[in-house]
Amino acid sequence: MWFVYILLCSDKSFYTGISNDPKRRFIEHKNGTGGAYTRSHKPVKIIYLEKLPNRSAALKREFQIKSWRKYKKIQMLNL
Repeated sequence: MWFVYILLCSDKSFYTGISNDPKRRFIEHKNGTGGAYTRSHKPVKIIYLEKLPNRSAALKREFQIKSWRKYKKIQMLNL
């Protein structure tokens, strides 16, 4: 089972990624080992989590979400 997740960062920006263990991945992001973007934009919390059947589907969904403008992500999240 794979997941697409969106993190809310301390500067109110979003970070979208995939993982088969989103809780572990969030901790990695918080510790500064998760990715370059989250080292400089500290993650606050997971605001979206979507379960997908495999890595390929998760990558496709991640690509789709990353192509959206921020206002579309906000509408999807009902923020």
